[in-house]
Amino acid sequence: MCELLAMSANVPTDIVFSFTGLAERGGVTGPHVDGWGITFYEGKGNRTFKDACPSSKSHIAELIKSYPIKSEIVVSHIRQANRGCVSLVNTHPFTRELWGRYWTYAHNGQLTGYAEKFAGVSRFQPVGDTDSELAFCWILDAVVNQFGEHEPDDVAPVFDYIAQLADEIRQLGVFNMLLSNGIDLMAYCTNNLCHITRRAPFGKATLIDTDVVIDFSKETTPNDVVTVIATRPLTNNENWIKLAPGEWKIFRQGELISR
Repeated sequence: MCELLAMSANVPTDIVFSFTGLAERGGVTGPHVDGWGITFYEGKGNRTFKDACPSSKSHIAELIKSYPIKSEIVVSHIRQANRGCVSLVNTHPFTRELWGRYWTYAHNGQLTGYAEKFAGVSRFQPVGDTDSELAFCWILDAVVNQFGEHEPDDVAPVFDYIAQLADEIRQLGVFNMLLSNGIDLMAYCTNNLCHITRRAPFGKATLIDTDVVIDFSKETTPNDVVTVIATRPLTNNENWIKLAPGEWKIFRQGELISR
């Protein structure tokens, strides 16, 4: 299956360290060779990089590993294809506009018998042919049907509702999901998803997948708060928190605000 990576931080932060570990799983320490992608939010805008090549061999991935793009929210994905061909159009993350914001989504898992469940999507249409993108369109369609064409003053009920929709999708198979509107970052777990929140006092961390060590105390200020979410832990000397099946959490500026 695929692997996920995301970050929520209270200050613009680069994800070079974590992405370096994830990229190795795209062909070196893992079988996820069917493309990869990453989205960085910058205010209401975002920039997305995708490649249908394995992340461990991609020149674009080398750029991400060497160029510290600063962002408060990042969503990334490396793909092991099971639904849909290997192509750029089927690489995650997927993005759609809703209520004047870019919503970004990535999925790890495989669904079965979903065609009937997701039939009738109207406003949001898939471009590729993956179960993942179709599920994303179905979620956003349902959100608009439930809350209307204008963003509610309080979006907490929106994420509560999305969690209910994710519970329904989980009945069709494995559905680990990352979702963000550029302000909040939602993680929903079926079987494999974990996170770590780093804050002062910062220390050193060592990647599992490649020989890289970082001393966060030299890269941060005492006020920084950074949460990283991944399918599997990326470091071997930190305590990652694993989500339970059906559990979901929302992070804003690095802090857990709902679950």
